[in-house]
Amino acid sequence: MQSTNPYTTDVLDSYETPTDDEVEAAVERAVDRFPAWADRPVQDRCRILDRAGDLLEDRVDEYASLLTREMGKPIEQARAEVEKCAWLCAYYAERAPEQLADEVVGTEADARTLVSYEPIGPVLAVMPWNFPFWQVFRFAVPNLAAGNVGLLKHASNVPGCARAIEDVLHEAGVPEGAFQSLLVGSDTVGGLVEDDRIRGVTLTGSEGAGRAVAEQAGSELKKSVLELGGSDPFVVLDDAPVEATAEKAVTARTQNNGQSCIAAKRFVVHTDVYDEFVGAFEAKLDALTVGDPREESVDVGPLARPDLVDDLHEQVEETVEAGATLALGGEPPDREGAFYPPTLLTDVPRDAPAATEETFGPAAAVFEVESEAEALELANDTSFGLGASVWTADVERGERVAREFEAGLCFVNEYVKSDPRLPFGGVKESGYGRELARQGIREFVNRKTVWVQHGLGEERE
Repeated sequence: MQSTNPYTTDVLDSYETPTDDEVEAAVERAVDRFPAWADRPVQDRCRILDRAGDLLEDRVDEYASLLTREMGKPIEQARAEVEKCAWLCAYYAERAPEQLADEVVGTEADARTLVSYEPIGPVLAVMPWNFPFWQVFRFAVPNLAAGNVGLLKHASNVPGCARAIEDVLHEAGVPEGAFQSLLVGSDTVGGLVEDDRIRGVTLTGSEGAGRAVAEQAGSELKKSVLELGGSDPFVVLDDAPVEATAEKAVTARTQNNGQSCIAAKRFVVHTDVYDEFVGAFEAKLDALTVGDPREESVDVGPLARPDLVDDLHEQVEETVEAGATLALGGEPPDREGAFYPPTLLTDVPRDAPAATEETFGPAAAVFEVESEAEALELANDTSFGLGASVWTADVERGERVAREFEAGLCFVNEYVKSDPRLPFGGVKESGYGRELARQGIREFVNRKTVWVQHGLGEERE
């Protein structure tokens, strides 16, 4: 397995993939480690995770540089990702004991009844490359806090990140076997999902991968959580402050070089502000600096792999062929590295690829609508349901519209983002289940009902 810099195209390092016997040994280590880890007090587990957060804080620059080298994330955003992981560790270190505490439920006067939240065992995580630290930590931290043990199958283009995460957790005090990174290919996932010793599986990735994992997990009657793709609408109402909204729109579309499931991808704009918004949006996209992601001044770096450039360009070309107007960008530059320029498509037909498919890169599709009702209809006219945002000067109106979105993450006057304090996940073909917050830490636990009856067998005089 090789790690390649998408900016320089240089091979950074090579990693040996484990044999079938080594994978088997890793699963067995997880099984052996689980009882002791689960038996440790939750406060003890949380102290270890808090130390992991401290290590991340101490090494922000080191790990940010690794992220940038392996998948091209602009360095400032890479630092922010590592810092967010440290925040996640601190959040669960503080909150997990409360979130996992027994929940006493009143039933009968002579009984004590409660729900306990108990770990289930080894959980497999199949994680993507676009947020190579954040996606893993938001799986690992709540599950380790809950008493589960984890096996990570990370994306094959970020093996250095996978190893670094494992090292951080072990250095913090997570014992060998409680969290392991398996540098294996996708062809190994099926066997792991089917293994009786793996008690749950979570995947962040494509719809196709999600369907395959869901089918396998369902046939084995084991819990799964899926966070899949998105085609998030960014709805600009007629009373939105255009300049400020366009500024947010640029970040919403181009953060992480446009490679985010929750990035705004379809910009649905009311006709009263359409021309003004498109003009401001285009000018701000055109002003972005594209180049070496290691430089502080760069806004957009390369995509993570050359094939991703090909896929995005095909979607853009097919959308233009379907009748859209190419207002900006739309042609890979003649330079080394997996670059695609900030691209703006207007007059997009509603059946074109940029309208119906997830575009994973800095390409924005803009749609003009005549009313709020039409904006909502178009926003929800998608097979995806991950995130959505609405922009307006009237926050009450914004909340009313947000409640009408068919999505798991609905924002008013802010672009969609993940936060440890709030549940994260989608509906429709964007997946099911939740990560983060109280809801996330309770996904892979046994919600056990305990009924303690008083009075039976009381001592007699």
